[in-house]
Amino acid sequence: MKINKIYYYSSEKQKLVNVENVFSKAALFIIFIVFLTATITFFTSSKIVLNYSSNNDRLKNFTDDNLLENEFELLQKKYIALSSKLDKLADESSNLRIAVNLPELNQDYKNYGIGGSEFESEFASVKRNNLKLSSILDVVNKIETGLKIERINFGEIENKYKENQNLYKTIPAVRPVNCPIGDRFGMRLHPILMQNKMHYGLDFIANIGEKVYAPGSGKITFVGQLGGYGKVIKITHGFGYETLYGHLSEFNVKIGQTVKRGELIALSGNTGTLTTGPHLHYEVRHKGVSLNPRNFIFEDLEIFNEI
Repeated sequence: MKINKIYYYSSEKQKLVNVENVFSKAALFIIFIVFLTATITFFTSSKIVLNYSSNNDRLKNFTDDNLLENEFELLQKKYIALSSKLDKLADESSNLRIAVNLPELNQDYKNYGIGGSEFESEFASVKRNNLKLSSILDVVNKIETGLKIERINFGEIENKYKENQNLYKTIPAVRPVNCPIGDRFGMRLHPILMQNKMHYGLDFIANIGEKVYAPGSGKITFVGQLGGYGKVIKITHGFGYETLYGHLSEFNVKIGQTVKRGELIALSGNTGTLTTGPHLHYEVRHKGVSLNPRNFIFEDLEIFNEI
């Protein structure tokens, strides 16, 4: 089964959310950060800074003011360009953190840099202070600090993406059976008891013998009879997720067996009590809390035509 799109589970929305090319973006920006860091190192070790730092007296006795002014203007343009790139990098990293379900950076971290008019005012201050080396290096240090923070930031994004890759393989994300949905998740009038009761899953309208597939990779933790659900299978998917399949007619797996998404696990049926006819009862739980399985079904993730 091929899945071209990538998803993450939003704890806020309690559903899977599509992510477009997250890792490729993160990888490109990590490379970009390395490039900027190398550029900063080059600039700070350039002839201008070396000349200033090697002999501070030369600044006091420098007679060619025009040459000094030109060199300073060139340095200013280079750092303004770097600051602008750093601002864009910070914006992209904020978007990527959202994409991989990481919290936003603390506001103190967001305010590390200088850019735009603030950056130009810093250089104006440097010029007013007679081009003191310490003032120039202060500007450089602010940019370097910003780059260090972004490198840490993108490291977190990359690690979260790798964690999500395992989640994508295991989390239930497809229909367990190729049949239409009947009763849905939520409060309903029970068709037999005629009382309002919570329905903790989805009922798929399935004839006896319809193939039931694992919607995500995991481990079989229960195979057997379970009260009114009749013949039941439970799969633990990791990351706190568990799925339940009720009213089955036949089992195709054993307790302790590992299964992959799209693997045949059972046939639907009409076992158990309080059932009005053949169907598959399907539940999704996260850390023991029942969630709406409809939020975990993506119609563009098809397995039935490939099995």
